[in-house]
Amino acid sequence: MEIDAELRRQIAASLLAAAAFIVGLIGIGVTFGGSSALPEAGAIALVALLAGFVLLMALVGAYLIRANDD
Repeated sequence: MEIDAELRRQIAASLLAAAAFIVGLIGIGVTFGGSSALPEAGAIALVALLAGFVLLMALVGAYLIRANDD
């Protein structure tokens, strides 16, 4: 299977979004970690990170679809 420029762009965008999510998870763990349970503020931050990741992936998908049309 040959990887063309469009597929490379899709892979790179997806990997960058996933890396941002992982960095966010690490940030939440460092900020709110240290105890045996996640505090309420940490749980809210985690839910916000998950919602942000879903929105980010939707935006990346919309961008990639529009970039493909040009």
